[in-house]
Amino acid sequence: MLALVALLAGLGLVAMRRVPLDAVPDLSDVQVIVLTEWEGHATPLVEDQLTAPLSAGLVSTPGVQTVRGQSFFGLSFVTVIFEDGTDLYAARSRVSERLGTLQGRLPLGVAPALGPDASGVGWVLMYALKDTAGQADLAQLRSVQDWELRPQLEAVPGVAEVATLGGFERQLQVEVSPEALAARGLRLTDVEMAVRAANADAGGGVIELGGQEHMIRSRGYLRGPDELLAAPLMRAPDGATVTVGDVAEARWGPAMRRGIAELDGQGEVVGGIIVMRQGADARAVIAGVKDRLAALQASLPPGVEVVITYDRSELIDAAIDTLRGTLIEELIVVSAVIVLFLLSVRSALVPILTLPVAVLIAFIPMAAQGLGANIMSLGGVAVAIGAMVDASIILVENVHKRLEEWAEAPGDRPRSAVVVGAMQEVGPSIFFSLLVITVSFLPVFSLQATEGRLFRPLAFTKTYAMGFAALLAVTLTPALVALLLRGPVRREADHPLSRRLSAAYAPVVRAVVRRPLLVVGAALGLMAATVPAFLSLQREFMPPLHEGVLLYMPSSPMGMPADEASRTLQLLDRQIKAVPEVAQVFGKMGRAESATDPAPLGMAETTILLKPRDQWRPGLDWDGLVAELDAAVGLPGMPNLWWMPIQTRTEMLSTGVRSPLALQVSGRNLADIEQLSLQLEQALLAVPGTRSAQAERSTGGFTVDVDVDRARAAQLGVSVQDINDTVRMAIGGMTVGETLIGRRRYGVALRAPYDLREDLDQLGRLPVQGMGPPVPLAEVARVAPGFTAPALRSEGGRLIGNVFVDPGAGAIGAYVDRAEAALRAAVQPPEGAAWTWVGQFTAMQRAQDRLTVALPLTLALVVLLLYLNTRSLTETAIVLLAVPFSLIGAVWLLWALDYHLSVAVWVGVIALAGLDAETGVVMLLYLTLSWRERQAGGAPLTPAALEEAIVDGAARRIRPKLMTVLTTFIGLVPLLWSDGAGADVMKRVAAPMVGGLFTSFLLELLVYPAVFALWKRRGLAHA
Repeated sequence: MLALVALLAGLGLVAMRRVPLDAVPDLSDVQVIVLTEWEGHATPLVEDQLTAPLSAGLVSTPGVQTVRGQSFFGLSFVTVIFEDGTDLYAARSRVSERLGTLQGRLPLGVAPALGPDASGVGWVLMYALKDTAGQADLAQLRSVQDWELRPQLEAVPGVAEVATLGGFERQLQVEVSPEALAARGLRLTDVEMAVRAANADAGGGVIELGGQEHMIRSRGYLRGPDELLAAPLMRAPDGATVTVGDVAEARWGPAMRRGIAELDGQGEVVGGIIVMRQGADARAVIAGVKDRLAALQASLPPGVEVVITYDRSELIDAAIDTLRGTLIEELIVVSAVIVLFLLSVRSALVPILTLPVAVLIAFIPMAAQGLGANIMSLGGVAVAIGAMVDASIILVENVHKRLEEWAEAPGDRPRSAVVVGAMQEVGPSIFFSLLVITVSFLPVFSLQATEGRLFRPLAFTKTYAMGFAALLAVTLTPALVALLLRGPVRREADHPLSRRLSAAYAPVVRAVVRRPLLVVGAALGLMAATVPAFLSLQREFMPPLHEGVLLYMPSSPMGMPADEASRTLQLLDRQIKAVPEVAQVFGKMGRAESATDPAPLGMAETTILLKPRDQWRPGLDWDGLVAELDAAVGLPGMPNLWWMPIQTRTEMLSTGVRSPLALQVSGRNLADIEQLSLQLEQALLAVPGTRSAQAERSTGGFTVDVDVDRARAAQLGVSVQDINDTVRMAIGGMTVGETLIGRRRYGVALRAPYDLREDLDQLGRLPVQGMGPPVPLAEVARVAPGFTAPALRSEGGRLIGNVFVDPGAGAIGAYVDRAEAALRAAVQPPEGAAWTWVGQFTAMQRAQDRLTVALPLTLALVVLLLYLNTRSLTETAIVLLAVPFSLIGAVWLLWALDYHLSVAVWVGVIALAGLDAETGVVMLLYLTLSWRERQAGGAPLTPAALEEAIVDGAARRIRPKLMTVLTTFIGLVPLLWSDGAGADVMKRVAAPMVGGLFTSFLLELLVYPAVFALWKRRGLAHA
């Protein structure tokens, strides 16, 4: 047996070293993002031609839960969310197959592409390329990022994608003179064909020369503007060749950009984002990327350095260190309690050795299941540690007690029979109590979506740890008892602590037994007094997971140009950097080149690295810092929004909103959606606690509309296609190819000169080449400003809008109650329009609905298990009395700590209910054993005999009860005082358990003897 256990422990050690490390579990849905680019096309056209048909076609894919669409200028994002449990690569395969059948519904030349095989928490590291020597501009830094860093970093195991952010992408720009084209009777399409024809390589097979094989190659890729300008266009009537240079100019320039990066308010930089493949080990991926960056630093241009701007491994290390320290503290205090009460190192070694062995073996199913080591999975072990040794403690203590009695009156029984009998005496009850603890966690397994993915790892690891501890209690513990418990044992009466505790408690028990109704009535009074405190607790989904990093996300009205966005971002970053607690500021405006980042240009995402807490100003806490930043930072028209990076990424991709709370608005048309959204925004700003509220403007985008006059165009021989070519290529610009310089690829773009696109009059004078002489654009079309949707969102095939809300630091449940009452009173929605709450409130309601069903079912199962153990409804009811007794301390401690009712708190309450059943079983076990000994002794069964039996079972067996409760209670206290990454969540789990164990044990010491006395006296009266 010992050899088998040692083998399993060794396998557990190997599994522990192999499980992936991360800060939190992956909370995102199984999702596949489809990104489709359609250069230069307006948002409504993207919605109608790309997003809508893709969403409608993908919604019927097997296993799809919902399809969410977003349309922007030239870009379509379709997020396909699958049911929980769907394999990511199976989902990607299904979407890919479906896209093949949908290709025919899309415009010619448009090709949808799948996003990376990453999850919502895949952004594990960000960096900036900074030029300290002043020699490299943003275009050069962008080239370094795209062609030197990105290919190398994408080769690191576990990296799904390296997304580039900011800088200027170099482009070979061909600026065509419309007048020169018109003078020669040429069209823009002629220039396009000439550029394409001048930019290609070819192969001519092989020939043999001088006995050697030679490969034939035609080298025709453009290497610069001069070669492009020499490309022939046509033969003039006089025989001269008209080249591209005769009608255009060519130069290197920046492509249009939709993303900007800035560092510390000092100016623009180029950024990179490491997107981790789903299921990879975050810590290993980050370490691999950092090693590769260090190796590449020497190859970078002089003065260019890589600055890490976000590093998830710091949070991972901090979270693991927090729980590692807590686990070590728990092991020490649990061991100390066991040694203190047994005063025998050999006896104490039995439960102490069982603890680490059970923890190690628990890593085997964790690794097999793919569970990583994070604050939640390790938190399950931390929550279980105290209860894991209870079975061993009770078995060893009962063996001590029976050996003590056997030493006083040996009789004919051998020592081994006494040991086995002692373990058999308490074994069944302990087994059922551990089974109840395991079963009590079933409601946690029933949680779905985000809350399920967050807490199921805790439930799994706690169950594994408790299950293996129970198995070891009936396998390893007897073997260790036989091996270690030799020779005489110390009498409990000789133990100074046990003797004093028993002497102090015995008079209390006698008083309780003599006045049982008074004691029970007082307990019921305490329970009634707890109800108001419980009702005063506010509701929230989850406490914030403080990552040591803050995300600042203001948004500007649509239409902000790139240059203005750059200046705005630098100003905001400079304001943030001025706060003393801020270590670094990495600003992002717009989107990185990744399907995982559907952000418009006016949306900022500033990552704020904070200094360690010991370097903050005295008295300043997290909420105070956020409040100070909120007051000091910001611009008119850009409401502030503060959140955490991991939670933000998860919510943005899973719910479609970028704030902790939002209103999703639906209606018959965009006008109704925007009208209702603006009303809701104004009403929310008046709700107490609102830090910011911002409605998406569905029709706030500025346009220049070119409306074709078909009759006039027909008279002048101009087709709609001719006008579209002018608009598409001359005004908007069009990429017509790419050129290779070494291994670097740069686009070749065709467009009209900038000075012809400065105002509407200039645009109207652009010549359009039709069947006859060129005519001004204004002759065949009306060129006028207009408005359109800058961005469109859809869910389940219907258009929606969002109102983003930052409810501040208060409880979300209470805020929604206040806000909903205010909205109902102040807002009258248009006919057919409505709003619903989304974000964390939805998750909170979903969790409440699941627990409302799961908790009663679990309670019924617990009752059944207890009845199977006791075979008595009365004893089952007595054991269950521990649950309401424990809620007294749980509620009052939550009230004292100002904790809100959240999913984390309810997980703690569920864990507490299992512990209550165990302590109730142990208390009732010793009372019942004592009474049975009185019955077997043949003495008269009188009230006095009952009182002595209760005193003996309660006061004289207080040692095992105190040991089991104290090991669990003291084992949880380090969680309650822990500080650091992830501590806020674990504190909410531990708080109801600590408070509940304290009061349940006190009341069990007093109320159980009283209830037991009332029950058995009825039997005496009937006898």
